[in-house]
Amino acid sequence: MEHMLRQTAAEQGRAIEDGRVCPLALTEAYLAAIEAHLGQETIYARLTKQRALDEAMAARTRARSGLRRGPLDGVPISWKDLFDSAGVATEAGSSLLKGRVPQADAHVLQAMTQGGSICLGKTHMTELAFSGLGLNPVTATPPCVNDPSAVPGGSSSGAAASVAFGLAALAIGSDTGGSVRIPAAWNDLVGLKTTSGRLPLTGVVPLAPRFDTIGPLARSVEDCALSLAAMEQRTAPDLRGATLDGRRLLVLEGAPFEDIRPEPLRGFEEAVARLATKGARIERKPLDIIAPALALSGIIYTPECYAQWREVIEARPEAMFRPILERFRSGRDHSAADHLDAWRKLEHFRAAYLVVTEGYDAVILPTAPNMPPNEAKLTQDLGYFTTENLLTLRNTRIGNLFGLCVLTLPTGTPSVGISFMAAPMAEDRLLRLGSAAERALV
Repeated sequence: MEHMLRQTAAEQGRAIEDGRVCPLALTEAYLAAIEAHLGQETIYARLTKQRALDEAMAARTRARSGLRRGPLDGVPISWKDLFDSAGVATEAGSSLLKGRVPQADAHVLQAMTQGGSICLGKTHMTELAFSGLGLNPVTATPPCVNDPSAVPGGSSSGAAASVAFGLAALAIGSDTGGSVRIPAAWNDLVGLKTTSGRLPLTGVVPLAPRFDTIGPLARSVEDCALSLAAMEQRTAPDLRGATLDGRRLLVLEGAPFEDIRPEPLRGFEEAVARLATKGARIERKPLDIIAPALALSGIIYTPECYAQWREVIEARPEAMFRPILERFRSGRDHSAADHLDAWRKLEHFRAAYLVVTEGYDAVILPTAPNMPPNEAKLTQDLGYFTTENLLTLRNTRIGNLFGLCVLTLPTGTPSVGISFMAAPMAEDRLLRLGSAAERALV
């Protein structure tokens, strides 16, 4: 059974369908692996053990009766600790929310439960989801699969670690500025940032509601397609026959490559070369709307985040890790007029982006321009925390600012990802492209 824990969620589902694996035995194996894993308490904030076992027994009955509800029926997954789970604490990585116990599951958790997936528990995350590094001295900092001294990326840090260390088949996280894609990239996983508004945020602890999105972190593009479909309670797109032949891919030059470190640059360029050998048509150019849009991000993001949490934060600011507190407070100094004017400009940039990229199947760029930073240095040097966090999120934030859907894939270079950005609501087409790219990058 141990080898099955490293299989994709889709492979596990097929094994359950064929009768080769029992959902209860699979769930028990995951729970045992979690409890035996050294440092598992830094990955899972809390397990939902009895719920998982009850759901697995029900899945076993359905499998034996030929009544499985879908391809992920009986497959154990983890949930970032900002998705409400009935009767179980949901604290969003913050002591400010300690003891917060919702009475109902988040909408997407309900949907996946109805589809038969098994809820293993809640994973650690950055405080209130407001950092891309994954460092959280208040609750826990999960490990990076490639470097035990480094942070794993955030804010869906435990989500990535749960899959990368074989403690969940796939994970559901959230992405406001890169919080699915950064930890996915740094832990050699596939991560999907969905279009804002595509999945309901009911029962999800917010950060910036106009940017908050939900997405999976997984071992394969197929797993991302299946989990998105399960959350939408529909059939997943057919990925068979997807090809790169003749696909137009635009390498977004300019801002995404400023101050890029050698390893991400090398890994990205090697990945682009492999895509080209499989028939992709690679073009390269900067877009003059990217830099001015990025310049607006502070005045657009931080006021919304601070407005969302001001009362809770200012009631007990001493309970927060100082760099996160300061990042929230940076939103209090912007005027409403400046915030609204920035949004007006951003809407113009969004429209222009869709026009200039219309002829491309995807725009591609390095997921992160840096490697996972050292945890101890981030903790001891708060200036380093700030500069490294801003660099970490720069490339991923482009997808959020322009309202796109984005898929990150491993490049084969450890902790280096390549991102594919597509138009809003084009997830199914993006996943087909990603499936072809995934085969080229293996």
